[in-house]
Amino acid sequence: MNNNYLKKTNIINFEHSSIQALIKNRKWQQLNEYDKIGAAYQFVKDEIVFGYNQSDDISASDVLADGYGQCNTKGNLLMALLRGLAIPCRFHGFTIDQQLQKGAIPSYVFWLAPKYIIHSWVEVYYDGRWINLEGFILDSQYLTSLQQQFSQIKNDFCGYGVATTCFSSPDTDWRGADTYIQKEGIHDDFGVYDSPDEFYLEKGTNLSGVKRWLYRRMIRHLINLNVVKIRNKK
Repeated sequence: MNNNYLKKTNIINFEHSSIQALIKNRKWQQLNEYDKIGAAYQFVKDEIVFGYNQSDDISASDVLADGYGQCNTKGNLLMALLRGLAIPCRFHGFTIDQQLQKGAIPSYVFWLAPKYIIHSWVEVYYDGRWINLEGFILDSQYLTSLQQQFSQIKNDFCGYGVATTCFSSPDTDWRGADTYIQKEGIHDDFGVYDSPDEFYLEKGTNLSGVKRWLYRRMIRHLINLNVVKIRNKK
């Protein structure tokens, strides 16, 4: 096993006091390996709600402080929690088609989104194999709200942060197997990396220049207001 799969990095900063306090307060170290993975996974999935942070490459402790995230940033935190629990994990980089973000990103700011958006999932080593974890991106309240709004759709669905062939019952909870919620939108596969730090150093993040400035200062807040509205829609 590659020792790099357990190392801290600038992004996977699991030694940060807030992350260590979370692990200690939840008593996760007392769990068996299966339940450690499940506890970290379900925390990131449902207690860190779906939303858009200022950048993909922010540290895990910053994601925890924000209390929300998307695929890449929630992945940063999940990797930090897993490594903080001495569980090997790695980063798998992709791009996804912008269409699966339509609805979550309002139409009036959709021009900002690249055609193919940087995407990632976490691979965790458990029971002698690598397991793909992507189903943590959307919190259960947000996904349930979508399912209620589009209750006539049972199978293929693309939009609002979802790209799945089983919209009515996607495999998003930890059961010791792969979990997915955006896999059907993947365009490019960049392969696996020891850490997100390595990936972003090589590939960069989604936005640069004026678009990055506008996104960080204003547009992401508009997107997050829209996500909250979707989550709370009755």
